[in-house]
Amino acid sequence: MRYKRILLKLSGESLMGDQQYGIDEKRLFDYARQIREAVEKGIQIAIVIGGGNIFRGLSGASRGFDRVKGDQMGMLATVINSLALSSALEKEGIRGQVFTAIRMEPVGRLYAKQDALEAMERGEIAIVSGGTGNPFFTTDTASALRAVELEVDVMLKGTRVDGIYSADPEKDPYAVKFDRISYDEIYNQGLKIMDLTATTLAKDNHLPIIVFDMDMVGNLEKVLSGENIGTFVHN
Repeated sequence: MRYKRILLKLSGESLMGDQQYGIDEKRLFDYARQIREAVEKGIQIAIVIGGGNIFRGLSGASRGFDRVKGDQMGMLATVINSLALSSALEKEGIRGQVFTAIRMEPVGRLYAKQDALEAMERGEIAIVSGGTGNPFFTTDTASALRAVELEVDVMLKGTRVDGIYSADPEKDPYAVKFDRISYDEIYNQGLKIMDLTATTLAKDNHLPIIVFDMDMVGNLEKVLSGENIGTFVHN
């Protein structure tokens, strides 16, 4: 395998599958099986999941919620998704240790870098929930932060599209997919693969990112094997 330690960012919206809200069990177990296969190959894995299938703080603020409370609700949504994934992984025979960015025992263990590393070294999945623990930061920023902190080889951003395009491929038939793209090119072209805080953090710390379609079963193994799918983001 090409990588020894990775951080996998999963989309909360993708967990909905074909539903309008919540968690689609088939999608959840598809993810769990792919993750189990990666662990069985000796790869250490940390995971951050979004919460958009349940509640998104920014959209809540636009509907009248206090922004800080809305973001805290979004953090709790990521904990729910993390617990669901942990349960699915256990059914696949792999332990997923849920860490939370704010104290929430016995729901999860308070996140600390060394504890997460030790869990991964034991062959467990470190599922890091609760975002950064602070309002005004997205789970993309939390993913970049944890990826840098845990010294991973690459951050894999699993989405519903197969990479980064010059425009929204669902709206623009002339949108062009990039196989590779630099952070500077992302800035200059105004592409929004993540929020600016997350992108800057990744760039400043020389964190490579691969954006790929996680909903296609088998794609995670292809990315980990070095197949040229998705888009590779680099300095």
